[in-house]
Amino acid sequence: MTFTRYAIYYTPPKGSIWGQRASHWLGWDMEQGTHIPHPTISNLDISGITQTPRKYGLHATLKPPFRLADDMSLTELTEACETLANGLSPVTLNGLELARLGRFLALRTIGDETALAEFAATCVTTLDAFRAPASDTEIAKRRAGGLTATQDAHLLRWGYPYVLDQFKFHITLTGKRPKAELSAIETALRHHLVPYLPAPFEINEIALVGEAEDGQFHMIHRYPLGG
Repeated sequence: MTFTRYAIYYTPPKGSIWGQRASHWLGWDMEQGTHIPHPTISNLDISGITQTPRKYGLHATLKPPFRLADDMSLTELTEACETLANGLSPVTLNGLELARLGRFLALRTIGDETALAEFAATCVTTLDAFRAPASDTEIAKRRAGGLTATQDAHLLRWGYPYVLDQFKFHITLTGKRPKAELSAIETALRHHLVPYLPAPFEINEIALVGEAEDGQFHMIHRYPLGG
């Protein structure tokens, strides 16, 4: 399989009930590389609600999607990911909760995120030699959404504005929706997913994923943490 971009994700443990239920909510299984059926919930167009995040799969971004630098290979990237994972220690928080982030819904962590922020920053900085510079088109697209001076500096240095001190761990469950729809979607998720969320919540592996020619992100490899 050929990939156009790569990313480092947190993904739920393979076989976890909450991960399976959340993947069905989105309608995409990164592990198998297949579309899967949404749950049937009256009066909700779940396919439409999840259209935007579906291509990325169920995840929290640690190092945002990037094109591979011309002088780097996928083999070298996989080896670097293994080395990175071996030096990282697991991170444990109190749990996950459903939250509104503007006009979309996501899972956010409960508890002190200091270690988690450091964990994500290490993923961003350690693997940055593998990232091709952001193109002028990519930079202009990001700036069109409005950035602070710090976010713009991160965009130019790291290829993405919301890293390091601007990072917020989240697992996206919807696209942007009209405010009037959010309560009904929250109710559905509180029935379908929230009872199955882990407490405590532990990150004990990272995942290398790739965007394939079908436009979807696929699992390439999971790396257990060894620190």
